[in-house]
Amino acid sequence: MLYLRKKNAFNGTPYSKSSPPDWAARFKKLAAQAKDPRLQSFYNAGTVDGDTPISKVPLVAMDFETTGLDPESNGIVSIGLVPMDLNRIRCSGAQHWILKPREELSSESIVIHGITHSEVARAPDIIRILDELLKALAGKVVVVHHRGIERPFLNAELLNRIGEGCEFPVIDTMELEARVYRSKPRGIVDRLLGRHPTSIRLADSRARYNLPFYSPHHALTDALASAELLQAQIADRYSPDTPIKELWK
Repeated sequence: MLYLRKKNAFNGTPYSKSSPPDWAARFKKLAAQAKDPRLQSFYNAGTVDGDTPISKVPLVAMDFETTGLDPESNGIVSIGLVPMDLNRIRCSGAQHWILKPREELSSESIVIHGITHSEVARAPDIIRILDELLKALAGKVVVVHHRGIERPFLNAELLNRIGEGCEFPVIDTMELEARVYRSKPRGIVDRLLGRHPTSIRLADSRARYNLPFYSPHHALTDALASAELLQAQIADRYSPDTPIKELWK
């Protein structure tokens, strides 16, 4: 995942529990509205009911590397996918694509994700792998670390190319950490002493569960890292019987 001057979505903001979305009903509505056959197939695959225990939910961890942080003007450079459930991470089914973004790579983004001009010059546009991507996501709940990247970027890319966006449920491992470490605003003593909020970035979150360090900013590695983090979070603070509606957004 690309972090270029990223504003922390949970910096000092208390976590508030809102009503869980009814994604099963939403998918039925979107399937009836979709015009592109690939999106029709994706939505018709449906998703689980909100009361389904997390242990029964098919999952896929996903991560994007991007040219920047604005989905309206920046583009996707690479996508990593790792299918999983609570018991297994299926690395044999992992997929990784380098893509040609909508804009030129900046020197700043190249330093972070390491993907070069020559690699994207011969890479496909996302539309060429869209069918494969949507089939990999169909029927699954997507696991990400910070939902402000993957969902809005994919939505923007499809709006730009086929005139239709894409919606899907996500479990955000960053938000699950925020529920613990950002549930209350910092007190005046913390501010006076210059104490910073607990980091909920991917590497720092993994370290709290004694998960190994992985070099960041490779989409496939970060997807794997998010998958392992979710398993640790469920084992530590939830249970296999936790309804998916308590976790997804």
